[in-house]
Amino acid sequence: MISLLSVCLRLVIALFTRGFFQPDEYFQALEPAHKIVFGYGHLTWEWLSPQPVRGVLYPAINIPAYWVLKASGLDRKYSTAVVVAPRLIHGLLAALTDIWVCKLAREVLDESYVGAAHFLSLTSFFHAMSLSRSLSNSLETSLTTIALSHFLWNVKAPFSPARLRRCIFFAALACAIRPTNGIIWVYIFSVLSLQLRSHPRRLIIFTRDAVVIGAIVLTVSFVLDTLFYGQPTLTLLNFLCVNASPVSSFYGSSPWHYYLLQAIPILCTTSLPFVLHGCLLAVKKSEVKLKILTGCVAWTIGVYSLLGHKEWRFLHPLLPMLHVLGARSLGELYNHDPQAHRSRRPSKTKQLGPPLRTCYLVLLLLPVPASVYVTFFHCTGQIEVMSYLKALPVDVSTTIGFLMPCHSTPWQAYLHRPDLAHPGKMWALGCEPPLMVRDKARYKDQTDLFFESPKAYMLSHFPPEVDPSFPPSPFPSSIPDQSFVSTLAAMESHNNSWDMGWRHEWPKYIVMFGALLREPNVLSLLQEKGYREIWKGGREWDGDERRKGGVRVWEHGTL
Repeated sequence: MISLLSVCLRLVIALFTRGFFQPDEYFQALEPAHKIVFGYGHLTWEWLSPQPVRGVLYPAINIPAYWVLKASGLDRKYSTAVVVAPRLIHGLLAALTDIWVCKLAREVLDESYVGAAHFLSLTSFFHAMSLSRSLSNSLETSLTTIALSHFLWNVKAPFSPARLRRCIFFAALACAIRPTNGIIWVYIFSVLSLQLRSHPRRLIIFTRDAVVIGAIVLTVSFVLDTLFYGQPTLTLLNFLCVNASPVSSFYGSSPWHYYLLQAIPILCTTSLPFVLHGCLLAVKKSEVKLKILTGCVAWTIGVYSLLGHKEWRFLHPLLPMLHVLGARSLGELYNHDPQAHRSRRPSKTKQLGPPLRTCYLVLLLLPVPASVYVTFFHCTGQIEVMSYLKALPVDVSTTIGFLMPCHSTPWQAYLHRPDLAHPGKMWALGCEPPLMVRDKARYKDQTDLFFESPKAYMLSHFPPEVDPSFPPSPFPSSIPDQSFVSTLAAMESHNNSWDMGWRHEWPKYIVMFGALLREPNVLSLLQEKGYREIWKGGREWDGDERRKGGVRVWEHGTL
């Protein structure tokens, strides 16, 4: 019953999610797989830089589905299947978290807490917003939960090498998907090693299996990346090096207390009081298994807090652990509530978890409306516009320019238009990081330069008149390869400007947020050039300042 409910819920969320959350959902998972199978798609700097930081293992999850669609011709007959197929895959993978958090609760606590842990997982706001999406953090969360469920929580129990190997395997796989997951396992396996000191034979077996399984997963990852990039490549090492460097802060830097004061409250929402109470119980009552979970959470947050670039989703793998701690609190509160015991009626059916008092139930269900909103209504214009563009008639003159902050919409994995795959036929502003730049604080990418003065950018980078044949743009954005890195270094030494001389042609269609039309003289410039609005989607208040005003499509020559 638990498995069926979890699968149904996650599939519904995956299939019917209409909003935009993170660019990585499309550009680090779907686009690379789409390019591998169909031969076209946009690769970001993480894939094209001299030292690529993205491995092909995670995007490869989508390759079988894309291959079946291509081989059967269904991608041409039913283009929406290209969007639906990966959603089915990630919905099923998301359900693993709900299913295995129950097994984790059973291992760390006992059967009576399973229902509470499952309830917290199903009603989680952050799970609803993120778990069913094609984000590496989401699969990392599922794999981490599975691995923890196979962990040797009681070293005094009969030793099971096979169980421990499963734990190591899923942990290694989670680290291969996202190398920073190793922070969790440094703590967990260190604790296990200390506990096994009095069992030398078991410690030797554990060490041997960890080395062997880790080496196998690392080798497979190395081989896949080498085949993809055409040269020996170890993206796991590159990933760690780049994320520990100042380059990561280019995408934002937050204070050390960000995870404590923002991320954890957002991840837990109204379950936070129960999670904190569960942590207190673990320490106060010296419950060894819960203390390991609590220590792991504290250790991971502490290490992540040392890094400059911080995002809520980086802590997503901790959320199932927090739900187990919350379940412990709910059980304790129920057991010490005399009124609940007096009102409890004998039942012949097996209780999956402690019943919840009405006030607790209401509190824990408060995030559900917010979950519905972010799933079905928040930032929908960025997804809807791709459906509109996909339906445009195939025409040799069709060109599309996205005058938006970089990666504001999905790309070919949603559009699936080979006629627009030719360079310059469809383009967007770039935001490549300051690779090999010494003074990173001074650096400005193409998006920054555009929004400093949109009208001035269009006057200097677009031709004076619109060519009615709408040719492809010759240099709409930079390709972040070795040449790009060399150019940046030269510009830093000899130039005060980061403008690389991008050259655009006026496209037939311009896609933008309504906020751009409020910039000085932009509206009048577009109207003078012969553009008129033909489509609008989304809501005025969605997104940050540059992304407000809904999504607009303007066409040249529309009456």
